[in-house]
Amino acid sequence: MVCPTIPARPPTKLTLFLERLVHLITNGEYIKDILAREPGAKVAARGWVKTRRDGKGVHFVQLQDGSSAIDLQVVILAGLLPEAVLAAVTTGSSLRVEGEVVASPGPGQPVELRAEAIEVYGAADPSTYPLQKKGHTMEFLREIGHLRSRSNTFSAVFRVRNALSFAIHRFFQDNGFVYVQTPLITTLDCEGAGQMFQVTTLDLAATPKTPEGRPDFSGDFFAKPAYLTVSGQLEAEMFASAFANVYTFGPTFRAENSNTPRHLAEFWMIEPEMAFADLDDNRRLAERFLKAVLAEVMDRCRADLEFFNKRVDNTLLATLANVVENDFVHLPYAEAVRILEDAAAKGKTWEFPVSWGTDLQSEHERHLTEEVFRKPVVVTDYPTQIKAFYMRLNDDGRTVAAMDVLVPRIGEIIGGSQREERLDVLRQRIAGQGLKEEDYAWYLDLRRFGSVPHAGFGLGLERMMMYLTGMKNIRDVIPCPRTPGSAAF
Repeated sequence: MVCPTIPARPPTKLTLFLERLVHLITNGEYIKDILAREPGAKVAARGWVKTRRDGKGVHFVQLQDGSSAIDLQVVILAGLLPEAVLAAVTTGSSLRVEGEVVASPGPGQPVELRAEAIEVYGAADPSTYPLQKKGHTMEFLREIGHLRSRSNTFSAVFRVRNALSFAIHRFFQDNGFVYVQTPLITTLDCEGAGQMFQVTTLDLAATPKTPEGRPDFSGDFFAKPAYLTVSGQLEAEMFASAFANVYTFGPTFRAENSNTPRHLAEFWMIEPEMAFADLDDNRRLAERFLKAVLAEVMDRCRADLEFFNKRVDNTLLATLANVVENDFVHLPYAEAVRILEDAAAKGKTWEFPVSWGTDLQSEHERHLTEEVFRKPVVVTDYPTQIKAFYMRLNDDGRTVAAMDVLVPRIGEIIGGSQREERLDVLRQRIAGQGLKEEDYAWYLDLRRFGSVPHAGFGLGLERMMMYLTGMKNIRDVIPCPRTPGSAAF
């Protein structure tokens, strides 16, 4: 006899409440949620001890789990814990604390947790724990990259990075873009600069040679030279020719031996690509995108940004608001150069002299955004010789439909262009830059089979993070920085 299937009864509100209560007591809540609870609530918190101070008959522990800019103060009354357990509650140790939320008499925290039971997951020797209750230099914190995210500054940095990443995905998803994961290994140099990391399985101590004496890659893993990508743009164009609007968001690599506060060997790029779009469409998307993601992060991470405004750059919030609240200036490159040359004629000195045909440097970009217009500027129509082969040639034959979005305090934050959709012109551009047409056969096919006007841009996540936080070194806005001579952690 087959028994009939009895449909499951939906859980009642009481059942859901009891399940949540059991979960919270068993597993614990995030500190950010505990700080929002009403006095009298029974909770369990888990985290790492930042500081401990002892008073008469009472011990105060600052607990943090990374979820909040504010620590949770745990009050431990004398006699609650055995001496051996209390001795293990030290800076750097990890705890689980059960107790009651009570109103806090101290400033800066609405509630605190009065401990009723404590379990020590892992003790830390306070005499050797590197993070102490004192100021640490950024250089020292880079040396302890495995622990620096527990510090106030870096926990704030990575909360902002999380919120920024989420805001980027939200913007594109809400605007009909398809997320495409482009490859990290490539045989093409998208930027044509040659600054790429090679990927090989050959024995470097005994690399086989061709009869001409060059490395023989026929026996290598991919049977040809392969590299870590500097951009997912070319593959994004592939998918834009099928889905119209797409975006990539992933790591890219550049073997540029620049040991400066603005350069990384591994960094994350966001690259939207739009079919049926020209340079003006691209410019408008970039402006909408920047305003939307900045506004969302300013809303979600207000406490963290206020921390940076107080500790790192006291103009930070005003600078961010300036971007969100103002229309961007549109300025052709030729006009930008004229403004900069006029400034030089009136006594302004440049480290890098500017004239038509030279690329704009950070000092020029900041002059335009901070002193001339005092808001973001989009510079367009750059000289052909300073831009990549894939950018659309303008009718004047001297410039391409390229754009750079410049913002106060940092200069260029977005670079993009309308792409060259005309097969004959693109072939000429590839040949003119000394590239092999056969290497770009599939890229040229996109122009042979249903070519359309299309455009896109790139935003470096770490550059955006520097802008959002005011941090001065790009090594301090990525979890594990990769720079010349350094690949620690």
